[in-house]
Amino acid sequence: MAQPEGNLPGFGNPPTVAAQYSRLVERLLDYCEMGLTGLSPEELNDTHGGRTNSIGFDIWHVVRTADNIIHFAFDREQPVWLRGGFDVRWGLPRVNQGTGMPPEEAYALRFPPAEEFLEYVRAVKEAIVPRIAAMSEEYLASPVRIWPWGVVPRMEAIGHGLIGHGNGHLGRVCLARTLLGKSGLPF
Repeated sequence: MAQPEGNLPGFGNPPTVAAQYSRLVERLLDYCEMGLTGLSPEELNDTHGGRTNSIGFDIWHVVRTADNIIHFAFDREQPVWLRGGFDVRWGLPRVNQGTGMPPEEAYALRFPPAEEFLEYVRAVKEAIVPRIAAMSEEYLASPVRIWPWGVVPRMEAIGHGLIGHGNGHLGRVCLARTLLGKSGLPF
């Protein structure tokens, strides 16, 4: 579909739930990539003296949540996280994606250099964006059990769990980058 004149890149998608959600999730993951750009390992893992999650944690949590919901929660398929062995390679939790993690545990996690981290972000984007774009209205409307929310329609899991919740975490990434003297994100 041709972009209407004056629209920003990524706008002008077909008016279907699948097309809109796939583009919004793609944009979310694009912002995760931007959030990692130009950070040293120290900046990526900075918790401001144990007062907040690191940029690495917030981006890892967003990407892991998207990977888990689309693959495991929706279809009981192994997520990219495990298929790629990222848990073993990086020494991070195999199953836990940060949801409900005690702060001291979250703050103690150490993430790989940004260049390496980007491999996982891009692999998830490549795996889930086309998958969401191909979802039927019936599939999106069907319920699925997702911890900790209970049984919800798949479209709500994507709308809230990936897009809404994920952008909240990226707001924190934007603030943390600004406090480090880096550019924010283009929300």
